[in-house]
Amino acid sequence: MLRTHTCGELRPSHLDETVTLCGWVDRVRDHKGVIFIDLRDRWGKTQVVIGPDASTNVMESARAARSEWVLSATGRVGRRPEGTTNPKLVTGEIEVVCSNLEILNEADTPVFQPGSMELPGEEVRLKNRWLDLRRTDMQNNLFLRSRIVKIMRDHFDELGFIDVETPMLGRSTPEGARDYLVPSRLEHGAFFALPQSPQLYKQLLMIAGLDRYVQVAKCFRDEDLRADRQPEFTQLDVEMSFVDAHDVTGVIESLVVKTAKDILDLDISLPLPQVTWTECMERYGHDAPDMRFGLEIVDLTEVTKNSDFRVFKSAVESGGRVRGILVSGAAEKFSRKDLDGLTAMAVEAGAKGLVWLKLDSSGSWTGPVAKNLGSDVAENIRQSLSAKPGDLALISADSFDVTCKTLHALRKYLGKELELYDENTMHVSWVIDFPMFARDEETGNWAAMHHPFTAPHPEDVEKLTSNPAECRAIAYDLVINGSEAGGGTIRIHDQATQQKVFELLGISPEIAQERFGFLLDALASGAPPHGGIALGIDRWVMLFGHLNSIRDVIAFPKTQRASDLMTGAPGLVDTKQLGELGIRTVIPPKPAADTSTQGK
Repeated sequence: MLRTHTCGELRPSHLDETVTLCGWVDRVRDHKGVIFIDLRDRWGKTQVVIGPDASTNVMESARAARSEWVLSATGRVGRRPEGTTNPKLVTGEIEVVCSNLEILNEADTPVFQPGSMELPGEEVRLKNRWLDLRRTDMQNNLFLRSRIVKIMRDHFDELGFIDVETPMLGRSTPEGARDYLVPSRLEHGAFFALPQSPQLYKQLLMIAGLDRYVQVAKCFRDEDLRADRQPEFTQLDVEMSFVDAHDVTGVIESLVVKTAKDILDLDISLPLPQVTWTECMERYGHDAPDMRFGLEIVDLTEVTKNSDFRVFKSAVESGGRVRGILVSGAAEKFSRKDLDGLTAMAVEAGAKGLVWLKLDSSGSWTGPVAKNLGSDVAENIRQSLSAKPGDLALISADSFDVTCKTLHALRKYLGKELELYDENTMHVSWVIDFPMFARDEETGNWAAMHHPFTAPHPEDVEKLTSNPAECRAIAYDLVINGSEAGGGTIRIHDQATQQKVFELLGISPEIAQERFGFLLDALASGAPPHGGIALGIDRWVMLFGHLNSIRDVIAFPKTQRASDLMTGAPGLVDTKQLGELGIRTVIPPKPAADTSTQGK
């Protein structure tokens, strides 16, 4: 080894030892001929001192050294002089008095200093990711990720799960998001698909009799991105035989307790609360609600249905809903400009507008539409919201879906803006009893809420034929602080039910046989009752690290346009490669610039 110790290892117990350290120059300071170099590696930083007694060669190397140069420093461990210790460093009581300094590699002036408190924009950081990953914060994020994955692996190993790798090259199946396709060189016109999840393979492992499967699995989905979503992501994939939903959630709850204790020294009480999907949408407007604070949605449809106020009246008459949230004591905190901002937020969520009302000291509502409500409706709203003078009411009148999106967006914003919760707290719960199906917005056809292999509630099986809209799935999502941290279901384990679900989803028997014939055959060969869950490892690390973006917990992430700024991926390939794959590319022309003028 080129070094005897790391840059975060030395303590007063090492005094007078001769050591060799290797690392990057974090900082150089020249104080009247005495040069101090802070040498950094992934373990920490150590101060190296080059004094007047150093040889000419050592002094010349020290004076030449610049930020991010790679050095090897040998010397004696000494105690820092009184008054110069650095309590912010674990090595802050000692320094290495250098007797030999070797420049292992020089470096160009970096685009930014990894040790600096001032950072460039994320685009610059992503393009120079190797520099960004030298930062202590980024390395700590990756250490955290490593610790969490180890906790997961140990947990499932102790419970008798077997780790099985599943293929990366499979076939394209309708599972929701777009597939990433890989062309076949040997069969032109045919494509592999990268896995959106190992869903079918893990079901087959249960049918094969492996009983308990686990895998840290790479998954790929070609979908629109956001702060907590990436085109390639990692999940902890779990499947179990001869279980019900309670068995699966119980295994995960013990993992939550263990992770929270080991990582945050936080005690989580069990069992975790469970909320139905319907209750979530009614109370919070979202199926992964943040329950660290109140601002629950109140339905005002019944008490406003006789209102002469056109906005309320038309919403109710068209089958929509009138719903609101009460922000206690906020009437004076929000100016008209602030309320205009909330209205703009509501419009962005899909609403036509937002009704806001302030309750004054006399118990009367004030606001642009207050006089249009009528005294009875105004009083009904006050009582329904349990409003007190100084409170602010925010009301949305539209379709149920729009009111959900609107009030969820406002609730999420206000919870953070008004600091209604402690950032360091953690609320973990289950959302259960999802609908089995939802209408596809584009086609109007039925689509699986989770995936096509989800089992219906036993008491709802007949609704597959009579009323699919009312059919509930045996599905459960793990929600942490308003983020979906995992989701799973009990699976269909008989061929007839699976074929019926395919039929409802518009998958004909011929297509079902072509795409899922292997699964149908396996189900007919003696499939055990089975179910499982997938936990988003990237999101777990983000949540347990109190971070805002999963890009900060992935070594080499993509941007929101699914591109890698560092390597330039995706990139063009040469014609020969395309020819070998039997592929011809079609690049649509860019739309012509609009040269029309106003008033023409």
